[in-house]
Amino acid sequence: MLPCLQYFVPQHALSRFAGWLANSEITWLKNKLIRYFVNKYPVKLDEATIEDPFLYPSFNAFFTRPLKPHLRPIAAGLHDFVSPADGCISTLGNLENGALVQAKGHNFTVLSLLGGEAALAKPFQQGRYATVYLAPQDYHRVHMPMDAYLTEMIYVPGNLFSVNHRTAEYIPELFARNERVVCLFNTSQGRMSMVLVGAMIVGSIETLWAGTITPRLKREIKSFIYDSPIFLRRGEEMGRFKLGSTVIVLTESAALNFELSFITAKNEKVVMGQRIGSFKNTTVPLSRHEAQASSLTLSQS
Repeated sequence: MLPCLQYFVPQHALSRFAGWLANSEITWLKNKLIRYFVNKYPVKLDEATIEDPFLYPSFNAFFTRPLKPHLRPIAAGLHDFVSPADGCISTLGNLENGALVQAKGHNFTVLSLLGGEAALAKPFQQGRYATVYLAPQDYHRVHMPMDAYLTEMIYVPGNLFSVNHRTAEYIPELFARNERVVCLFNTSQGRMSMVLVGAMIVGSIETLWAGTITPRLKREIKSFIYDSPIFLRRGEEMGRFKLGSTVIVLTESAALNFELSFITAKNEKVVMGQRIGSFKNTTVPLSRHEAQASSLTLSQS
């Protein structure tokens, strides 16, 4: 859909209807949706644990299909920072006075992205960021770029514009305007945030610790604070999109150096677990108290 037309369509109603269709387990309907999708996009069915797409109970089950074990090896260097998802790196670089580049000619702020609370945005003013766009054919589970423990999750209501490259070049502050789920972590390198951005036709956003976050009946900012932090290791799944979108990772640390190839190339393809950068200073292990934080039992179901 043309970016200019997206202002006028009923974004939420259309997306909720798409979510209902995608969750349907009516055999002929879900098979028709899956067949259309497989014919339209270059889906790598040989990577999935179940290669026959029609064996999935719904379109969403097919769309969020798990990969075969060990197909995405996680970079093992002590200081490595890895891609949280399969997709394209739209932008990455330095956070200069809390500003991120969305696309040529369009910037937005950490403050607006995280929901407008200055205390949450403050640690990231001079850090680093990376934006990964997940195309429809990509693997749609999101994983941890480094060891961390979750301290807070925030649902931020908003629009549901498409998040493809064309729309990102047209609509100002796109990622700070769309509905999103902000996950805040403590790491050995300071604070980190992972922002799962909703989009048009995205049926829902889920996290492993809280289940389905969007859609919500009440479209108001909602914060979830975890007194017993949830520990997740680098490469572990943390959430998933039911239909494609974008994940933005922010780090407090300015010691993160991105790989040169991702800095110089535009829309560089990455896969989950691939090293996209490393910390130049010594990584301090998480404290014993932090390491004993409640750990998720992660499932590939």
